[in-house]
Amino acid sequence: MTPSNMVPRLGEERTHSTMMAWRVHQFGSPEVMKFERVPRAEPGPGEVLVKVAAAGVGPWDGWIRSGKSALPQPLPLTLGSDLSGEIVAIGPGVSGLRVGDQVYGVTNPQFVGAYAEYALASAGMTSNKPTSLSHVEAASVPVVAVTAWQALFDHAQLKAGQTVVIHGAAGNVGSYAVQLADRAGLQTVATASTGDISTVRKLGANTVIDHRMQRFEEEVHNADAVIDLVGGETQDRSFQVLRRGGKLISAVSRPDQDLAKRYGVEAAFFLVDVTSQYLTKIARFIDAGKLRTNVGAVFPLADAREAHLMLERVRPQPKGKIVLDVGAR
Repeated sequence: MTPSNMVPRLGEERTHSTMMAWRVHQFGSPEVMKFERVPRAEPGPGEVLVKVAAAGVGPWDGWIRSGKSALPQPLPLTLGSDLSGEIVAIGPGVSGLRVGDQVYGVTNPQFVGAYAEYALASAGMTSNKPTSLSHVEAASVPVVAVTAWQALFDHAQLKAGQTVVIHGAAGNVGSYAVQLADRAGLQTVATASTGDISTVRKLGANTVIDHRMQRFEEEVHNADAVIDLVGGETQDRSFQVLRRGGKLISAVSRPDQDLAKRYGVEAAFFLVDVTSQYLTKIARFIDAGKLRTNVGAVFPLADAREAHLMLERVRPQPKGKIVLDVGAR
């Protein structure tokens, strides 16, 4: 017997047992991406099957495609993690979600599977999507917004009145970090390029430093935390702006522990942990008008390779998040 929640919905009959997906059979440049017809999987324990309406495109997708992921990635794989869409089937042991729910979130801890017409997603990494957003907008949110939240409040453990320096404040994670810091009553010092200064100020930064014109370490002293979304030399120079006992939290690379000891601070790298609880909080913020999304470029699913050429800067990168509109042709 087939459980009632596994019965295909009207229009989802066996003719749809295959789907189109962007597959990688070997690691490499965007040219290795293949748009193929593959079997449509059924959800296992703790999983939901989502009819994907939109999928976000992020730098981690490029790292996975090129074989530079921090996580093991067995081949072949389907690219993509951020998604928004409708649940069409539910696996055993899933509670709180139903067939027909409009959800957003991440596919699984490996961050693969979303560049497809249907995707399996861990129920614990999805939540009801913000009602005020379209699917394209919602797919731009999960990884970057949760990264910003966890950097500020879980890892840096910042409280109202404290000072935080946010590097890369105009980027996809940075723009959420600035908004969340403002909502939490933090004093925010943001670094950005000349053309982004007014945008970052509007997001809620108290002070914006043009990193091309000023050396931030000459302008800032005794900060409680630095959120590093840039890495490299910027990360190394950031130790100078922290008070003793302050925290440098990076979402891009592991900080130098010798420098951390020299300056008497904590320094840590983290990988985002997207869960339903964080997604639910962020959806509430968005629906209350407390967080703004920023979609930069939208492609139909069939043009995902073009999106990856943007990731590689072969094509000009947009301001804002790249999203695949899976329903578009």
